[in-house]
Amino acid sequence: MNTRHTGNPSQARARVLARALGATLAGIAALCLGGCSDSLESFGGPTMGSTYTVQYVRGSGMPAPEALQSEVEKILADIDQQMSTYRSDSFIERFNDGPAGCQAAPASVLKLVEYGEGLSRNSDGAFDLTVEPLLNLWGFGPKGEGLRVPSAEELEAVRALYGYHHLQVKGAELCKDRDEIQVDFNGIAAGYAVDLIAGRLEQLGVKSYLVEATGELKAVGRKPDGSPWKIAIEAPQSETRVPQMIVALDGYAMTTAGDYRNFFEENGQRYSHTLDPSTAAPVAHALAAVTVIDPSALNADGLDTLLMVLGPERGLAYAEREHIAAFFVSHDGKGFVSRSSSAFDALVAAQQGKP
Repeated sequence: MNTRHTGNPSQARARVLARALGATLAGIAALCLGGCSDSLESFGGPTMGSTYTVQYVRGSGMPAPEALQSEVEKILADIDQQMSTYRSDSFIERFNDGPAGCQAAPASVLKLVEYGEGLSRNSDGAFDLTVEPLLNLWGFGPKGEGLRVPSAEELEAVRALYGYHHLQVKGAELCKDRDEIQVDFNGIAAGYAVDLIAGRLEQLGVKSYLVEATGELKAVGRKPDGSPWKIAIEAPQSETRVPQMIVALDGYAMTTAGDYRNFFEENGQRYSHTLDPSTAAPVAHALAAVTVIDPSALNADGLDTLLMVLGPERGLAYAEREHIAAFFVSHDGKGFVSRSSSAFDALVAAQQGKP
């Protein structure tokens, strides 16, 4: 599918949102578009430097909303304690600050590292969990000292400080072979949180829900009137939040990565927070945003980052090869051009056609 639409180009400015896990800004907004009723329950709060929300259909035998919220916030607190790069006492920061070697690690950390390694190997390193030194150098990371363009010498030096092949899981331990290697779960922690929350809700008897954390979301079931959960894919504009497409979802997660809110400009050149490990620099292609739909929010979250690095042509080819449901929006003069994978078109049509 190819569509073309117009929009105002982003204004020159630096705009970085501090997030406890450095999670990639998602370009989607969960909208309750008609069909909402008083039987819907909802709660939410702060998380990962942003927010989370849960909407669900309450039925007999379910815990009270306060009890469900307590369960959800336990999950979020555990993830923060294990994976936040914005607190010195988290497991991953202690690992990052430690010397080369192995440390016993939480099962969730090991799972995400193994998942990330799989994405890295399958994409020739386009996805890399160890690029925190690179993010910091450009000013986008948790220890960045201001947004700026590094010198050629700095870029050459930083290449020795990251690389997914320096990180390994050995049994119940996380290992690195260089002191400088640092892990940042930017790009997958929020999706992982959504999956855990969705799983816990189902364990507690919730059958219909919409879970969102920092913009990454998953929808299952129907609203009380039988209508589906409807999600807006946001147009990639930095100044306004405008829905570009509305998608009905049941049993799927949807996440978006984009360059339209987290960037800076210097000497007329735009620099995105999406960095290409192979060049040690922000991506230079025209891709503005990519949305992925998948049964797993973790998988969608990792894939949208990977595809954002690959760009519109290589990303679409990768999505077709791997049967990924992906929707790409690229800069095109003063507007944008949209393309989607065949898996995306088929999935959206199937979801729209559900009774």
